[in-house]
Amino acid sequence: MLVITRKSNEGVRIGDTITVTVVETSRDRVKIGIDAPADVRIIRNELFDTERFNIQAAVHKPAADLLSLLRSQQDI
Repeated sequence: MLVITRKSNEGVRIGDTITVTVVETSRDRVKIGIDAPADVRIIRNELFDTERFNIQAAVHKPAADLLSLLRSQQDI
């Protein structure tokens, strides 16, 4: 992980097409702006984690439903 110090209106470049700029700083927050091509997906970490959890749950749900169906068929 690269850790750097930037002031308002300063930024960093990632590759040739992505720029991250410090827009505003306050006591306990930093507002950043990200300029990237439209095909580059940008998502906050907490949303990424939630999305990944939901995808995993959706993948495992059909298997759980099938197992439940098989168990109910055995009861007949």
